[in-house]
Amino acid sequence: MNKADNAVKIKILDKEYLVSCPDDEREVLEASVKHLSQKMLEIRSSGKVVGIDRIAVMAGLNLAHESIISGTAGNNSNATGIRLHELNTRIDEALADFRQAETN
Repeated sequence: MNKADNAVKIKILDKEYLVSCPDDEREVLEASVKHLSQKMLEIRSSGKVVGIDRIAVMAGLNLAHESIISGTAGNNSNATGIRLHELNTRIDEALADFRQAETN
């Protein structure tokens, strides 16, 4: 594990996993976990797929399909996600500075 990475405990379908994640990508990881968990719950609830492994594969296939159809598959989506996260951080910092200036 890299010094910039931290072990993060995530939970998917009532099972906990420990994954390495840089601090600046934690929000994205948490959103990904939430999205994957939701997909897996939908598949499990349908009753058509049995077994955690099969549910995970079907969820992965569904998410990959959605990504390809929406045009977000490939390297550009990762770069865009990183850029959006950086912009979001800058906006949060600017808002914090603005709020601080208002209180002074």
